[in-house]
Amino acid sequence: MKRITSLLVMFALLLASAAHAQSGIPIYGYKVVHTYPHDTAAYTEGLFYLDGYLYESTGTEGESTICKLDLATGKVLQKVDLPPPDYGEGIVAWKNRLIQLTWQSQRGYVYDLKSFKRLSQFSYPGEGWALTTDGHRIYMSDGTATIRVLDPETLKQVDKIEVTAMGRPLLNLNELEWVKGQLYANVWLTQNIVRIDPASGKVVGVINLTGLAPDPKTLTDPGNDVLNGIAYDAKRDRLFVTGKRWPSVYEITLTPPPAEH
Repeated sequence: MKRITSLLVMFALLLASAAHAQSGIPIYGYKVVHTYPHDTAAYTEGLFYLDGYLYESTGTEGESTICKLDLATGKVLQKVDLPPPDYGEGIVAWKNRLIQLTWQSQRGYVYDLKSFKRLSQFSYPGEGWALTTDGHRIYMSDGTATIRVLDPETLKQVDKIEVTAMGRPLLNLNELEWVKGQLYANVWLTQNIVRIDPASGKVVGVINLTGLAPDPKTLTDPGNDVLNGIAYDAKRDRLFVTGKRWPSVYEITLTPPPAEH
């Protein structure tokens, strides 16, 4: 997915510098609570937790899948493949359906959540990156600073959120998760998850996950096997994160921003 360019790296560095320039945006650390196995062949594009299971979508043309996983073991309990030329991206559950984006095909697919049987497809302009829901609406990222708001029944765009950090548009918003009234978003090519106020679009916090990624020497493609994947268990208040082809899913808790002097 989305190869590195100097422009993208520049925006990654911009976010990092902004976060550490006494911007007034709180910077949270993390503590690993538990580590779970993750398939190192899984090029993670979407992730969510539901009723005791992880659901994961993977990318790469010809290798894209949706899997229902046993959290404790990483075992694949159910799987559906996405044939070429589609490139799988974000997923979300809505009622008894599972909704999937594709990267550049400008179409998504709707499946029966229980059987993974494909039911229908829908279209959208531009790229598809990630999906999440607050239980009322669906939110979609497309790699820009705009998060689209979709009607969950028609899957048509009904609104949008322009995301800014320090007054500037924040590009490369990737995997999304709704957590306690905020949108959490991976920022592609960084070690950061941003916390977004959906009402204003402002970044109100940054979770710095530096040090969580595996040793680059152990990764298939270190430049692209980056942090991507956020899932939240609202009932037990558990936050899970992973990355593309990473060997582990991490359950983490946030540590408070350092005290200012």
